[in-house]
Amino acid sequence: MIENWADHLITEYTVGRKALHAMKERYDENDPYQKQDVSHINSMIDSMTYSMEWMETGREPGTFRGMDKQRQYQRQFFESVETIPDIVEELGIDIIERRLEMDTEMKILLTDLFVSMSHRERECFILHSAQGMSMGKIAKTIGVSKATVQSYINRARKKVEEIIA
Repeated sequence: MIENWADHLITEYTVGRKALHAMKERYDENDPYQKQDVSHINSMIDSMTYSMEWMETGREPGTFRGMDKQRQYQRQFFESVETIPDIVEELGIDIIERRLEMDTEMKILLTDLFVSMSHRERECFILHSAQGMSMGKIAKTIGVSKATVQSYINRARKKVEEIIA
């Protein structure tokens, strides 16, 4: 799975929010001296929850318009790619030791292609096309049926054809 900066922040915020909840449990809300501390902790928990919701959805919480987080953050991630060394390591291919340099046009095409695919389509397409994994083995690896994998790969191929055309 390709992670982005928002996914890392969400993980960190989740851990921090749990720590705040644990800290809040140690205070007595009925004690007037500790009541203000509990109020501050509640405020921090609310702020973290609000921020996490924004990062998860890509929209300001409580609004109904905005760009989908996954598409926007993926586009930013793929557009910032200058070389593609990670795919070699991720696929476990030892024979390719050089970085794949891209020109601007190829980078734009690749960005459009990756953003147009869902995570599963991209994962199945790369495992099948680049690594040569069978559809049955991919299905076992990711925990779906072989027909589902075939559907992901067919949809990905269709998107590749649309982008190239």
